[in-house]
Amino acid sequence: MARLPRPRPARLPEKLLQIRNALNISQDGMLYRLGLVDKRIRTAISGYELGNSEPPLPVLLQYARIANVWMEVLVDDALDLPERLPSPTKSEGIK
Repeated sequence: MARLPRPRPARLPEKLLQIRNALNISQDGMLYRLGLVDKRIRTAISGYELGNSEPPLPVLLQYARIANVWMEVLVDDALDLPERLPSPTKSEGIK
């Protein structure tokens, strides 16, 4: 019996790119900020931002911590990231 694919957040790639752009860092810089320099290659960040691959949960958690938003903000397509990143206070996102 075939398994159905897991639903994917449609806006996750754009949010991850928005975080990196707000920090004004390269993909290599993002790997460093995520603490993944030794574990991943730059193409992983590109894959996340293009929607070709999905980051593991611990990586999503690191993105949320860097942006100072709840992880829910990254995966809930109905929520927008705050205008200012990293958020000065822990953000629940914008509906």
